[in-house]
Amino acid sequence: MIGKLRGLVDSLGDDFVILDVNGVGYEVHCSSRVLGSLPGIGETVALSIETHVRETEIRLFGFSSELERKWFRLLQSVQGVGAKSALALLSVLTTADLTNAIALQDKAMVSRAPGVGPKVAQRIVTELQNKAPALTASGADMPAGEGSAGGASSETGIIDVPKGAHASDAISALVNLGYQQNHAASAVSAAMKNAPEDATTEDLIRLGLKELAR
Repeated sequence: MIGKLRGLVDSLGDDFVILDVNGVGYEVHCSSRVLGSLPGIGETVALSIETHVRETEIRLFGFSSELERKWFRLLQSVQGVGAKSALALLSVLTTADLTNAIALQDKAMVSRAPGVGPKVAQRIVTELQNKAPALTASGADMPAGEGSAGGASSETGIIDVPKGAHASDAISALVNLGYQQNHAASAVSAAMKNAPEDATTEDLIRLGLKELAR
């Protein structure tokens, strides 16, 4: 299987790029976000590749990072989401947007992608709630280390758990996403220092995720 290609941008189509690798042109299907980020014709680019083998064809899908490729796979684990819908989602939403949507159970954000209706969007945010942490906790989205997201004492290891219903709900949401309780509490505590006084649970979750991604 092909897992990565590095070559020259030969030409572009509506949903694909022809990548010239040592004189061989590979047709790689990409999200509009990836296509828009490609360098000019004749310039070098490297893409993570997902290979789909069918009886009548072999299709290559390209991504700007390994994390995007993992999300592409994960999205297709949901009934009703195929390769086309997964690419549409990654065209409209970044991986961070997807993480936020699942944490907030925001099916409206997910249904912004063409071809993704309310029912499928609901399945995505529900079914992936316990699967997304494996991606969120890897690569560039790795949670902060012990005590690195504000609120933890490096000397005692004691977490200053933030008070209030919104903070408690935000911590619970982050724990449901797979983060450890102390990391979630530290992130929300740090988020509250920069959040407005009227910050909602959703605000704290978003800010908390940013702290965890540092």
